[in-house]
Amino acid sequence: MIQTDGTDELLRTLVLVLDLCGTFAFALSGAMAGVRRRLDLFGVLVLSFAAATFGGIARDLLIGATPPAALQDWRYLAVSLTAGAIVFFWSSLIEKLRNPVRMLDAMGLALFAVAGTEKALAFGLSPAMAALLGMLTGIGGGVARDVLLAEIPAVLRSDLYAVAALLGAGIVAGGSLLNLPVLVAALAGGLACFSLRVAAIRRGWRLPVAVAGRS
Repeated sequence: MIQTDGTDELLRTLVLVLDLCGTFAFALSGAMAGVRRRLDLFGVLVLSFAAATFGGIARDLLIGATPPAALQDWRYLAVSLTAGAIVFFWSSLIEKLRNPVRMLDAMGLALFAVAGTEKALAFGLSPAMAALLGMLTGIGGGVARDVLLAEIPAVLRSDLYAVAALLGAGIVAGGSLLNLPVLVAALAGGLACFSLRVAAIRRGWRLPVAVAGRS
């Protein structure tokens, strides 16, 4: 029983840390996209919060973890608004990073895919369903960001976005089936998701695109 309690506490801590790191990464990504679209301070902060928390809120609602952690724990709001303010006032420094929006987005995607899967597993979902929910957690923030900016969400375009999230989530779920240590599965899943997403960006890997029929 002591070992089980320790494992549960480790899992809760891991999910929280991954959630907050993913929140920060997605908030930076959302805020950078807002700055590039020349939004005002309020608009940038709203976009950073939406991009940072939408995936986690959707995850928590689906698994019955209500109220969602992002609306219950002040740290999510504080982290997202801090990231938004950093980008708004020091965007020139952030822009010096190579392709900053996509790299930060890839980082947030990996962190949220792993955290979403781990939390779904903790709530008793099957590994397959947990992996799908982990993917949804990963892509939710990017979808919210793109919708608010009146853009077609990246997940619906041809670049490997949801596929990368599903890969990372699947590795975490597979690690649960194999009884691998939580940290090992989380690290492997996060690295796989991030690596695939970055490789797709740099090498132009794309999924087949639908072609309208000719009349």
